Amino acid sequence: MTAQTRSRSRTSATTRKPPAGRAGAQTRRRRRIAAVVAAAILGAGVAAVVAGVGPLGDAVREITLPLRHEDIIRQQAADKDLDPALIAAVIYEESRFRDQTSHAGARGLMQVTPATADFIAQRSGGTAFTSEDLATPQVNISYGAYYLRYLLDRYGDDQTLAIAAYNAGEGQLDSWVEEAGGTGDFDASEDIPFPETHAYVENVEERQKEYRKNYADELGL
Repeated sequence: MTAQTRSRSRTSATTRKPPAGRAGAQTRRRRRIAAVVAAAILGAGVAAVVAGVGPLGDAVREITLPLRHEDIIRQQAADKDLDPALIAAVIYEESRFRDQTSHAGARGLMQVTPATADFIAQRSGGTAFTSEDLATPQVNISYGAYYLRYLLDRYGDDQTLAIAAYNAGEGQLDSWVEEAGGTGDFDASEDIPFPETHAYVENVEERQKEYRKNYADELGL
């Protein structure tokens, strides 16, 4: 092959290859398209999680807002004239739906203390009750729901006061109410001095809304 032929071959080969600038632009365009598609897929996944729909949304909801023993919750809510979402919210705040015993001896899903359980057993006629029964979901939720109903009746169906008493105790709450000038003047945002109880009330009421929104069918709402 002559030098002239080799030159023509190199020129021909060069003209058949796309210019480097054009190739780079195409590559960048493909990357932008891939990024847009990936972002759309990710956005759809996030939307499903936020909305709580689809397998991914259900899985995340199960972790962040679990629900167990909904049949017992529905039964006790109907029996004690309670909002089932309130029972679920108290269980979530107390135990995250895990059977456990606190350092103070509170037991089970609704963290009922033996003293409170004895009080409830005497009022409800549960003469065969033993503290070990609190590990049973049926008994624990039944006693916790009974105590919620008792507190609501005691505080004139004021849910905020009942929730605060469930956490801090009736005697402690009564002293706060008295210092505030009575139930009519009591403002939970200002008159609960314990940060733990203040946060507890806010968390339970917020979870109650979330359970009503996310588990309406399961809770019979």
